[in-house]
Amino acid sequence: EVQLVESGGGLVQAGGSLRLSCAYSGFTLDDYANGWLRQAPGKEREGVACMSKWDDSATYADSVKGRFTISSDKAKNMVYLQMNSLKPEDTAVYYCAADPLLAYCKDGPLGGYWGQGTQVTVSS
Repeated sequence: EVQLVESGGGLVQAGGSLRLSCAYSGFTLDDYANGWLRQAPGKEREGVACMSKWDDSATYADSVKGRFTISSDKAKNMVYLQMNSLKPEDTAVYYCAADPLLAYCKDGPLGGYWGQGTQVTVSS
């Protein structure tokens, strides 16, 4: 059974940093594109960062480029999202996702399996 559990969200002031963690089980990360999406109240879900299945190349939404970094530790079954220089507009519920059908992130949105989400709130 595929499971993804996010943690690390919280309240932070603008300009601050947070690191989100995603503990995964039930699959091998090499077989899944994986990454993070977010959804703010009243807004559509947005892909934030994605790591491709076969070459671990990462892509980012324009709104977070240069501020967010996705990484993984396959020995620990963890995926991370380091978020720096946070802005109030980064406030959202952040979801970890893993998609067995997507090979390269440039080819489509990240779907598949999702965690329950973790709230990130950035105060101004």
